[in-house]
Amino acid sequence: MTPYLAKILLYPVKSLDGVEVENAKVLASGALQYDREFAIFDEQGRFVNGKRHAKIHLIRAQFALLNRTISLQIPDRNLEQIFHLDDERQALEVALSDYFEFAVTLGQNSLMGFPDDTHSLGPTVISTATLAEVASWFPGLSVDEMRRRMRANIEIGGVPAFWEDRLFSEQGNLVSFRVGDVDFFGVNPCQRCIVPTRNSYLGEAYPNFQKIFITQRQATLPNWVASSPFNHFYRLSINTQLPRSSAGKILQIGDEFDINIQQN
Repeated sequence: MTPYLAKILLYPVKSLDGVEVENAKVLASGALQYDREFAIFDEQGRFVNGKRHAKIHLIRAQFALLNRTISLQIPDRNLEQIFHLDDERQALEVALSDYFEFAVTLGQNSLMGFPDDTHSLGPTVISTATLAEVASWFPGLSVDEMRRRMRANIEIGGVPAFWEDRLFSEQGNLVSFRVGDVDFFGVNPCQRCIVPTRNSYLGEAYPNFQKIFITQRQATLPNWVASSPFNHFYRLSINTQLPRSSAGKILQIGDEFDINIQQN
């Protein structure tokens, strides 16, 4: 089969639930519109995210992107609360502050969002087969749960596990590829944090997750994969950059990946 775009996932508020979409627009920065557009901050200006606050996993969020609304289910609250992200932001901040038991604000960056890797603003890429393979390393974890833990934006279908590892090269080199008519540069395999070790709904840690992952990732790494980006093996999915020429273009489910990959 030809590699194709199987899923697009956006995360409108950093660290909260994602939303699956049929298409996504590329911004001038190379980020996808609406992805990590908002982030929660404490009074010191630090991210309130899964790395620092495990209880954020307990919040359920649904988004109506065109209506600009977020629907929250907060633990110990009987009612679902709906807020307009622009017009009712202060009320949303109050609800979140009550939950975290310290004051938070909701920051916004419509130009590039709030990515972890501020040098590679493009969407992160993984294959469905990779998610299935990695889930198999952990008894009791489903493919969907692994998807929620890894939080990648673009999922490739029609390929074997770890196919996406061909989308980066030796450290310092970029790999050109195309999805539909959108040009990409593959940069490096994404360094993972503590978040994938935890249940995405409950925040509970999976025993020895990182140790198991590193052992299995090293053992299953294809022999054709560039080795220099792996200073450690706790890496999965691909960080990308998009050239300015991709700005305004649309990624669409079903778009084919150009398999005539050229290194830059």
